Amino acid sequence: MSLEELIAQADARGLAASGLACSDRCVSLVVEDDELLRPLWAHLVDDSDWSESLQKVRAALDAVEPGSEAAEVARGMLLSAPAARDGEALREWAEACSAGSLRVHRLLDPAHGSAEDALPLVEAELGRQTVVLQLLAEHGPQGLRRALDVSGEGRRVLRAVVSRRARAQA
Repeated sequence: MSLEELIAQADARGLAASGLACSDRCVSLVVEDDELLRPLWAHLVDDSDWSESLQKVRAALDAVEPGSEAAEVARGMLLSAPAARDGEALREWAEACSAGSLRVHRLLDPAHGSAEDALPLVEAELGRQTVVLQLLAEHGPQGLRRALDVSGEGRRVLRAVVSRRARAQA
């Protein structure tokens, strides 16, 4: 099943997890706090309102100076998260986060290819997005822990790419 089909079939928790996972993998471009999004994940686990925690995330992101294009895409993903985790706004956010995360990975991919080229970093991100949605579709709320693990792995990969790029430019 394609990523688009998985997003189209996802329930509200799956959409929220998909958008949050994409954001989680990219947020280290904006802030170094790996725990910043942890409360949002907790709200998905217990299915509670995340609006207050989302406001805290937004405040933390607003306090950071603008950065690279990739960092600004990552920031925009979280700033555009809907306070209510239902309805069409959530689906639009999940789709936007998917596209945004792929854009971030394309911008940072060491292969520097065009949008049509098979870029390893982009391909890996596409795979992570698919796995997260499959985990939620197959396991429901129990898939959230594994989805968080997949996100953490992706965040570490992206951080390593950024670190290598910085060393090469130094």
